[in-house]
Amino acid sequence: MQLFVCYTTTMDKSFIHKLYLSHQECPTCPSPATVSQFYINLLGALFADFTQLSQLSEEQFEQLIWQLQHELENILRNTPIRGNKNSAEVSADFFQALPQIFDKLQQDVTAMFEGDPAAKSRNEIIRTYPGFYAIAAYRIAHELHVSGVQGIPRIITEHAHSKTGIDIHPAAKIGNSFCIDHGTGIVIGETTVIGNHVKVYQGVTLGALSVNKEDAERKRHPTIEDHVVIYSGATILGGETVIGHHSIVGGNVWITKSLEPNSKIYYQSRMHNEDTNETDTIIFRSDV
Repeated sequence: MQLFVCYTTTMDKSFIHKLYLSHQECPTCPSPATVSQFYINLLGALFADFTQLSQLSEEQFEQLIWQLQHELENILRNTPIRGNKNSAEVSADFFQALPQIFDKLQQDVTAMFEGDPAAKSRNEIIRTYPGFYAIAAYRIAHELHVSGVQGIPRIITEHAHSKTGIDIHPAAKIGNSFCIDHGTGIVIGETTVIGNHVKVYQGVTLGALSVNKEDAERKRHPTIEDHVVIYSGATILGGETVIGHHSIVGGNVWITKSLEPNSKIYYQSRMHNEDTNETDTIIFRSDV
């Protein structure tokens, strides 16, 4: 007969009490899992491609929407909100804005479908493209952010970040018809401003030159004007950096100064020549 010996240790009860109180007084409740599930349920209600609700009557479906609004109200009840509105008012305003958010997402789907030859249908983009999942999370989170909600918007975009590898800060400003192709490794910082009909490939960073806390309230990230294409691996930094409209930014370039409209910037790669000691060259072009 085999015997098992159980060893027990006594944890400091004051530490346990400290943890208990932190759960009782948690100022950032509810949990990230609850917030993420709200986003998933909302996306399923907005897009039939994510869920199967055809068995519901129209009355039942309307009740589902009201339940989601009540769920958001409960989430916001213990969440800091800037301004004078309470959780019920912010939740009601958010659901009033849902038709506009939905329309913007439809424009994003169109941009991705028209911008990707591999896309066979709009349904494929909604169901499978990480770029759509990330931009949907951003647009929902951004609406909450501009309503003064703190913490919750970041949880939503970080949920999408964890699933897609695409990191979009909810405070960034992104125009209509935004196309993310592939998407893995994209970073869009807090004060980034992106115009309409912009296309971004995987590995692009729209970041800050400075990471000092003193710069927290300043514009630290670049501005991307309308109809710009940014290819994979490009890094664009700085709050004063503006990429002019209809410009093309080639892959793997590093930019810390502004580009005029209709510019093209790319690397001209060369094989290393030991006799001439040639190195890679960066090329600027401006097509007026």
